[in-house]
Amino acid sequence: MEEQMFHNRVDLTGLQQAVANIKQEVNKIIVGQDQMTELLIAAILADGHVLIEGVPGVAKTLIAKILSRTMSVGFSRIQFTPDLMPSDIIGTSIYNLKTTEFEFKQGPLFSNIILIDEINRAPAKTQSALFEAMEERQITVDGKTYPLTAPFIVLATQNPIEQEGTYRLPEAQLDRFIFKIEVHYPSLEDETKIIAAYHARKNTVDINCIDSVMNAEQVKLYRGTVSELHIDENLISYIAQIVNQTRNNSSLYLGASPRASLAILTSAKAIAAMRGRDFVTPDDIKFVAIPVLKHRVILTPEKEMEGLTSDAIIKQIIEKVEVPR
Repeated sequence: MEEQMFHNRVDLTGLQQAVANIKQEVNKIIVGQDQMTELLIAAILADGHVLIEGVPGVAKTLIAKILSRTMSVGFSRIQFTPDLMPSDIIGTSIYNLKTTEFEFKQGPLFSNIILIDEINRAPAKTQSALFEAMEERQITVDGKTYPLTAPFIVLATQNPIEQEGTYRLPEAQLDRFIFKIEVHYPSLEDETKIIAAYHARKNTVDINCIDSVMNAEQVKLYRGTVSELHIDENLISYIAQIVNQTRNNSSLYLGASPRASLAILTSAKAIAAMRGRDFVTPDDIKFVAIPVLKHRVILTPEKEMEGLTSDAIIKQIIEKVEVPR
């Protein structure tokens, strides 16, 4: 591999091995979702939450569950519904008759990897409680603040087709997701492999075959490694130009915030480390730009009626901005 011909100033051996082990575990069950797997691992290394969007049956929930099993950390799954209350996810104070005092019983958000199915089905109050946990990495109940244990990552799924009984996520909350990953139908070749693998497993999907290959301390260590990676000043300017162009584009009603610039920086570093380099290249930035930006921009009504997508506009912007030499 050409990328391994130079000498790294930052030791990436352990990180690369961990990434390879995670991919190997995921591939035991998941077929043909390599880019999604890579982005999910990058999000973990960049300490970011992920929104996964796709029609039912394309393994959104399954891959999140499998990924959580590859790490020996706490895992919670919450099914969001229209009647879900904040206390259902953050916990509640219960009166103890023996001690004659209220005791706080922690909810499912007090974990490390939180899988939220159909995030857009819960009402605003519940989203607000989740919002504090995502942004502040803490939960406040009855005036008392409880810090969440690192790593704390929300992997949320939503269905873009069935909109009955859903609530649109506010832009401020969408901005807290480092990536929005769209999961499409598999190719004919991949679907054939999925059917064959399912048949070989006797018509079962048993995630107990997934082994844990990384713990919380290693996640913390590798995040520190990623933060040490080098990025040239020209590439920092390149990121800023891409994001700035989203704010000055006639096709976009709303551009991306500075948080998007920071998300591109941290996720591009994570991708570079995963690919065995201790420095960021323009290709790393291009690879993460669309999943970082697509949920942070809003098309003008005219362009939306024309059938344009945010992906197409972001691609145009990336092609327009000159790549540093």
